[in-house]
Amino acid sequence: MKKESNKNQYGFKKKSAKWLVIAIMLIIFDVIAITFSYFIGLLTGHEFIWSTIPQEELSAFLIFSLAFMPLQIVFFWFMHMYQSVWRFTGFKELVRYIFVTGLAAVAHAVGITFIFTPMPFAYYVVGGLLQMFALVSARFSYRMYIELLTKKSPDSSKLTATRVMVIGAGAAGSNVVHELLRTETIHAVPCCIIDDNAERWNLFLEDVPVVGGRDDILANVEKFKIEQIYFCIPSASAEAKRDILNICKETKCELKILPNIYSFVNDEVLVSRLKPVDVEDLLGREPIQVNMDEICAYLEDKTILVTGGGGSIGSELCRQIANRNPKQLVIFDIYENNAYEIQQELKRKHPNLNLEVLIGSVRDAKRINMVFERYKPDIVYHAAAHKHVPLMEDSPNEAIKNNVIGTYKTACAALKNGTKRFVLISTDKAVNPTNIMGASKRLCEMVVQSLDAVSKSGRADLLPRLYYHESDREEDIERLTKLCQESIKIESVDNQTHTGTQYVALRFGNVLGSNCSVIPLFKKQIEAGGPITVTHPDIVRYFMTIPEAVSLVLQAGTYAWGGEIFVLDMGEPVKIDTLARNLIKLSGYKPDEEIKIVYSGLRPGEKLYEEKLMAEEGLKKTANEMIFIGKPIPFEIEQFLTQLTRLADACYNNSEDIVEMVQAIVSTFHPVGRTPQGK
Repeated sequence: MKKESNKNQYGFKKKSAKWLVIAIMLIIFDVIAITFSYFIGLLTGHEFIWSTIPQEELSAFLIFSLAFMPLQIVFFWFMHMYQSVWRFTGFKELVRYIFVTGLAAVAHAVGITFIFTPMPFAYYVVGGLLQMFALVSARFSYRMYIELLTKKSPDSSKLTATRVMVIGAGAAGSNVVHELLRTETIHAVPCCIIDDNAERWNLFLEDVPVVGGRDDILANVEKFKIEQIYFCIPSASAEAKRDILNICKETKCELKILPNIYSFVNDEVLVSRLKPVDVEDLLGREPIQVNMDEICAYLEDKTILVTGGGGSIGSELCRQIANRNPKQLVIFDIYENNAYEIQQELKRKHPNLNLEVLIGSVRDAKRINMVFERYKPDIVYHAAAHKHVPLMEDSPNEAIKNNVIGTYKTACAALKNGTKRFVLISTDKAVNPTNIMGASKRLCEMVVQSLDAVSKSGRADLLPRLYYHESDREEDIERLTKLCQESIKIESVDNQTHTGTQYVALRFGNVLGSNCSVIPLFKKQIEAGGPITVTHPDIVRYFMTIPEAVSLVLQAGTYAWGGEIFVLDMGEPVKIDTLARNLIKLSGYKPDEEIKIVYSGLRPGEKLYEEKLMAEEGLKKTANEMIFIGKPIPFEIEQFLTQLTRLADACYNNSEDIVEMVQAIVSTFHPVGRTPQGK
């Protein structure tokens, strides 16, 4: 037996029997209500004396009502007056119903007057208004019934439900209060509202009092025994949000916030949209602005390679590049789990993206050359690196192999295969480094500056043999030299020479939420009940969110000409101790009482503060006020490349003198707090 389809010929699901019954009942009600309304209007026109109604008017009323009623019902049907979800009928539906019934009243008045006879003035006015009131109230009566039925009893709810303070008496706050009061599955009840607009103070929003502004938060948390605070001002400036949340975190309440980018759907808010307050919300910095047109034009229809594409910075680069319509995006990473995760995310969000995800190491010259020869990337973002300072202090040879030699091999492959632009992701730890990780990134900057000089001069013969087989060397050097010479185009821009391959470095500080960030570590320590370990009470770092940093990386790439070191303005430095205390408070605990803070001492190679520029470097502005160009420190290219050869031999032989060798090359490197032996 064939199963009956639940869809009609147009593919839409058939209406349920319950819906049809409701629609029929409404039609019957409308017929009775409209007829009765105009009958009352006729009686009103004759002072409710039946005997004074002329037969002509009575006949016109009866005949016209009988003839016009089907047309009116059909009109209402097409205007969806029988097809709304009555439980969620709102202001928009109210306006539409008034308009539709008013239009029907006008049509009724015109029709009966011109087809039959003019009626008393009261007939038009009273009949039309009564019709409008009856039809609209019938539709809203169910909504009112549901409101009364589902509204939580304040007395009973406050005994068992979580007690909530709502910050913001605007549209978002109002809808959050409304939902809290009427959704039985949400075990929370609004007890008071905070708003800085003094005109709203001492007023009530659905029986919930607006008790004052931000200065009244602490007193009312205690007065109403508040357990959770909902920050519901999505349009608030970053500074205002920071100031209010700083007050809130002094309470032991759980804090939740509506995201900045927030849209209303049918004027409703879902409490589930609220998210826990993060440290990012306390930075107090306005969102960073970039020129999206420049970035799109720069990336669109280009083949782009991201090394280390599964890491914190690399994966965010891939996300933002995928939004810019590239010709092809190639992700290269040695860690398969991260690579797989970003691959699946991009496939899900961008099904039409031309995506290749490859596993391999930048230390493997043959593998990286194979990738460049096959895909011929136009732009390379080199994010692959070892970044963890203490681990690199224990394994300095690995820092040089992966960061320095890996960068050199990747940069040479870019030159060899005609890549137009190579962007190195560097760090502020490269400035006056005190650890091997920072020194290795400074060497990476020197590598790309050297490659840029080689690219401009055509002197590929200067490049050291760090990975060639002996039989390949002469052929590759000849090929590179020819490629460099053919690519040189003299184009004067600020007295610089524009070549086919441009190498730049981009330096910024710590990013919140990265794999090496202190935030994940602190959260795990809080979950375990403490203590939180901070190396020093005065240690400070520059912080930026990962999306912010990556957007500036993409923007800086559009400014590149070759040889620059771009520096991102990271804002004001943040004390790690303050960061830890804020996290403890946001988690609902008291620092030093419920969660202890232990100062463990600076780790090997760790500085109290990071610098963005070396003393010898100056700053040059760009079109974006958050991006600057540091004047490169001059160094002898040929000498550096010779030193690089010896450094490569030493690290691959796992030399115990690798740190001293790096110190001899990077004059600003002053290692501190480490043991003499390198591994």
